[in-house]
Amino acid sequence: MTPDEHRVYVLRHATTEWSSSGRHTSRTDIPLTAEGELRARQAGQTLTALRPAGPVLVLASPRRRARRTAELAGLPDVAVEPLLAEWDYGEYEGMTTEQIRDSVPDWTVWTHPCPGGESASEVAARADKLLDRVREAASDVVLVGHGHFSRALIARWLGLPVTAGVHFALDPAGIAVLGHERGAPQVVRSNMPPWQQG
Repeated sequence: MTPDEHRVYVLRHATTEWSSSGRHTSRTDIPLTAEGELRARQAGQTLTALRPAGPVLVLASPRRRARRTAELAGLPDVAVEPLLAEWDYGEYEGMTTEQIRDSVPDWTVWTHPCPGGESASEVAARADKLLDRVREAASDVVLVGHGHFSRALIARWLGLPVTAGVHFALDPAGIAVLGHERGAPQVVRSNMPPWQQG
């Protein structure tokens, strides 16, 4: 497979109770909601429509919300990859942005530190290490992970600072497709929703 043919499919885990309410979730291992389980199945249909048949390397975060999304999406031979874990929010785990801003005005994960958690430079190093593995794959790759880390990963794919992830949306069960055009990394598709019958 040539670099221009190589595709990376980034799938954010489907809806959880905390993602619905805007609570930052990194280490806390919570399940998908019933709606999340439906969206995970639909995301699998979207991936089937997007990907040509053939070999694929599937990596998922160790968190059960990501592993369950991969399972319900029908992805084969899922390998757990600790590098895909969500940005560690430290003391802000379980809090909403509004709650954090009560004590730190204008806080975002992209612009301010997470006390007791990961820095942007640590997230960048982890993303780069994962992308090194992805680039060595002899097939397409599906990465099933989380919101902030996946957006940081997209930024690093493009050679941008990890904080540029703020510019890429990725909703629960949303899919981004990364690839190349004549050797230049690009975002082929962005924040595709799960396929829905209607």
